[in-house]
Amino acid sequence: MKLARFVYEGVVYCGQVRDSEVFPLGKSEFSLVKDVWEKWENVIRPISLSKVKLLPPVQPSKIVCVGRNYVAHALELGNLVPEEPLIFLKPPSSLIGHEDFILLPPQSSRVECEGELAIVIRRECQFLPLDSDVSDYILGYTCLNDVTARDIQKKDIQFTRAKSFDTFCPLGPFIATDINPSNLCITTKVNGNIKQQARTSQMVFSVDFLVRYISHHMTLMPGDVIATGTPAGVSELHDGDVCEVEIEGIGVLRNFVKKRIKGL
Repeated sequence: MKLARFVYEGVVYCGQVRDSEVFPLGKSEFSLVKDVWEKWENVIRPISLSKVKLLPPVQPSKIVCVGRNYVAHALELGNLVPEEPLIFLKPPSSLIGHEDFILLPPQSSRVECEGELAIVIRRECQFLPLDSDVSDYILGYTCLNDVTARDIQKKDIQFTRAKSFDTFCPLGPFIATDINPSNLCITTKVNGNIKQQARTSQMVFSVDFLVRYISHHMTLMPGDVIATGTPAGVSELHDGDVCEVEIEGIGVLRNFVKKRIKGL
């Protein structure tokens, strides 16, 4: 099943996506992570996806990111592969949806894309046993672009400022609830040219391990997002570019790139 949040005729809905249509299941006050699709009948007729504006599929309290989780990516930036997950946060204010604009900030001269598989948390979880089954805590998976001001990241050493600009976390277009995340193909394109391509089986730390590990450092809440790291091939973005993150079984997250006017 694929789930989405979207705007139709000025109203925000959540719904189930089937082929080229979306079936509204509830209005915006009903969170996708509360299983509303099991309790609500369609509130209006199915709608063509071409007639709706897709939003980020969840509204997380936090976006937890994992750095250097693919060996080749760690090496391309001159870093060692970490012995345990390297985690950092992106603020919810950085979120944008499918076909929204990534704005290049005037503070940076090198902004890069990073396509990633993202985990969407279903239930509150804390201190999960290291051998536990985490599947009941996961709603599903979506595409994420961990947009990064690389020059600022190198200057600051730590990641916060470089990762936190508004529009630096495209998410979507859908949540896929019934896929196996262990060996999915992830591809990032800029202007149709493949820049990143790998399989999630190449991750250093698996999806299950990451959920358990992070739950020992912070409580994960329904709707929270975990970005599982990016493969090698991160690529610079320029004004006018089109960036796409495609993950097998989920879909294509497409965003347009433009310069942000200073002060706006």
